Amino acid sequence: MTNCSGSKRRRKTAATLCTVLVGGLGLGTSGCANLLVGPGNSGGPFATTVPTAGNTAGAVTEDDIPAGFEQWYNQQIHWEKCGQQFQCADISAPLSWNDPNGGSIELAVKKHTVRGNNKIGTLLINPGGPGASGVSFVEDSVSLFGERVQRSFDVLGFDPRGVGQSNPVQCLDDAEKDEFLGADFPDGEAGRELLKASVSKWGAACAANTGALLGEIDTQSAARDMDLIRHLVGDPKMNYLGFSYGTQLGATYAGLFPQNVGRMVLDGAIDITLGFDESSRAQAIGFENALRSYVADCQSRANCPLKGSVEDGLAQIRELFQSAFEHPLPTGTDRVLTRNLALVGVAVTLYDEAAWPILTDALNSAITDHDGRMLLVLADFYNDRNPDGTFSTNSTEAFSAVSCLDDRGTTDPAEMDANNAKLMEVAPTVGFFFRDGGLMCWDWPHPAVETNYDIHAPGTPPILVIGTTGDPATPYEQAVALAQTLEGGVLLTYDGEGHGAYTRSNACIMDTVDDFLVDGTVPENNRRC
Repeated sequence: MTNCSGSKRRRKTAATLCTVLVGGLGLGTSGCANLLVGPGNSGGPFATTVPTAGNTAGAVTEDDIPAGFEQWYNQQIHWEKCGQQFQCADISAPLSWNDPNGGSIELAVKKHTVRGNNKIGTLLINPGGPGASGVSFVEDSVSLFGERVQRSFDVLGFDPRGVGQSNPVQCLDDAEKDEFLGADFPDGEAGRELLKASVSKWGAACAANTGALLGEIDTQSAARDMDLIRHLVGDPKMNYLGFSYGTQLGATYAGLFPQNVGRMVLDGAIDITLGFDESSRAQAIGFENALRSYVADCQSRANCPLKGSVEDGLAQIRELFQSAFEHPLPTGTDRVLTRNLALVGVAVTLYDEAAWPILTDALNSAITDHDGRMLLVLADFYNDRNPDGTFSTNSTEAFSAVSCLDDRGTTDPAEMDANNAKLMEVAPTVGFFFRDGGLMCWDWPHPAVETNYDIHAPGTPPILVIGTTGDPATPYEQAVALAQTLEGGVLLTYDGEGHGAYTRSNACIMDTVDDFLVDGTVPENNRRC
């Protein structure tokens, strides 16, 4: 049965994962050595340098303001210092973009300000999710983004509605959330009924503890919040860098406000033409392929617990998952490692190939010593669970709520059976995690929203879409599709492993993105790095 937490978030770096792992276990691991990614190949030639609509010269006007929402567009941002390098504020936004009389919510924003006189404008960023915090990501951007970008833009992150500090979605208490995330259900109708009951309880708690906002945190509403932020910071055009789910958010913005798009980069792109079930199948294939690449690499090293061929290695991982389902692994604590948690612990390391040695250590413990501690710590890292049983974010809650408003899979038993059979055919190791995905929104308190924009975003300047050939969470084919869907799409390819490319790949990607954002230099379509 599917785990309702999903797998589209942009996660922390492998070095951060290593720090958390060592701290959580109180021991060192050989996987924590040498986590730096080399500069790589600089790639092919650029197209002619051309200006884009990213230049923010000019001023916002009254024509910018949607009728009925003047009170929000006319507010002033009151910035306050929050740390040595940052400023923070709360922005008021309408609860519903369909009803200006429906009340307000607060959006938390944080920025790192340009020093000097070369400011182009504001670069709005989103790290993914849905459910990841842009406020937290601003702090990471100081060490991750190119220096030219930081010298040219105020880098601004926001927690989308329902996320983090922006009127967060709240559902079950921590103990019940633990049970929800770790639950395994058997195959067949009996398992489906158990899953329905679990998801229904989750949704009812979200409704009771969140209120009316639960029905207003769809991606289109978040994109309209982005336009409000753009207006309030004084930028006529939206300069934007989005990762993973942030590419869906950016593409939605481009469809809603094509005339306001400036320099937009979408990294780890999602194919917005796919329905829920198609997207789940594509993601299952992505993780299966990434796991296959990991196994091949693991077996080339002396300490790999996976013996024989690559297929043999994958079979051993399947056996581990099945063993965790039938007899959850001990962890040296009062918690056990279930099959779902074991899969999450494996999957989080596939987001960055620098974390593969950590996975090898975890599999050695689980397979050789029948000890699930390391995989449990990895799963907790993914789920933002603290050692004391609390959770540092509401990313799981927000993921469920946004996803169920945006799109839903089939709940017809015959169609689910057909989808499940296909999943296990194309992803025999990880496919179980995505089965019966339509049930993740079973009995959800609010209906899904209708798409209210042109997904081709006609009339925008060039939009840079980045795909990584070995991306597990947003497979490369989705970047190709998004670049073709957007009329202004320009595809940039990173030949490598891991989720996303900018900040974690090579100098070719870094320089291409920096040149695009700062100078408006558009690379030739289908450039490879």
